Amino acid sequence: MRITPAVTQILNNYESDNPGVKTNLARMLMHGELGGTGRMVILPIDQGFEHGPARCFAGNPAAYDPHFHYQMAVDAGFSAYAAPLGMIEAGASTFVGAVPTILKMNSSNSLMSKDLAGDQAVTASISDALRLGCSGVGFTIYPGSDASFDMFEEIRELTEEAKACGLAVVIWSYPRGNVSKAGETAIDVVAYGAHIACLLGAHIIKVKLPSAHLEQAEAKAQYVANKVPLDTLADRVRHVVQCCFNGKRIVVFSGGEASTIDSVLSDARAIHEGGGNGSIIGRNCFKRPRDEALVMVKDIINIYKK
Repeated sequence: MRITPAVTQILNNYESDNPGVKTNLARMLMHGELGGTGRMVILPIDQGFEHGPARCFAGNPAAYDPHFHYQMAVDAGFSAYAAPLGMIEAGASTFVGAVPTILKMNSSNSLMSKDLAGDQAVTASISDALRLGCSGVGFTIYPGSDASFDMFEEIRELTEEAKACGLAVVIWSYPRGNVSKAGETAIDVVAYGAHIACLLGAHIIKVKLPSAHLEQAEAKAQYVANKVPLDTLADRVRHVVQCCFNGKRIVVFSGGEASTIDSVLSDARAIHEGGGNGSIIGRNCFKRPRDEALVMVKDIINIYKK
């Protein structure tokens, strides 16, 4: 596998990792239309677990079929495809070697009591990831939730096992619980959650795009006193990247709920300008007709190629 200088520079930031982990990071960074650039676009299909199949796929019935998503990842040139156990199993043989895969190892669902602390169940194992030929494993944490300490301990144990087996670790860091709704995407909170993911040993960090809102009074005082630039989305992306070991960890930003194509492309431009490594985009892809989604992803990729 050819390794470009840009990818070599990224791999050099992971000083403690074994050749297996670095090989799997390289597989993702060298694959697809952005291969070799140091940028990534990842297709995540875990929303059926989170929200239910009809809410996700009824508007585009072809998306009920797991092969639809695998084929989209291949044809659109995604860097990797992330999904829960059953979704990856349903296409593992047909698409073997066609796209690097990330096994999403924990999930929640919209049927659980709203009174419970934000949490997710572990629904897969490291042996599943190895059996299926995955390049990495994914895990969601909820900084701020009363269940967050348990989640941190779970991913710490899984990270140790994954790294020993040569698998890359991707952490979805979504603050919630003891923050306001606006605080879930506040710049200080998103940056804090991203930093926690780094401290837990993640190779790739996934966060939501941050707003200019400042949630914590103590943090706000420091942002104001030190005149941290936060006015534009690109400024805020740049700050999140800074909080991920000064850019020494891969950071990708969530596409969020279904939005207009113009909005999706505008977000990609801000991520690119702010030095983020790329986008992880699911609902904004599979909720659209296939041809429309392919054109949109191509436009996103072209933004990151500049």
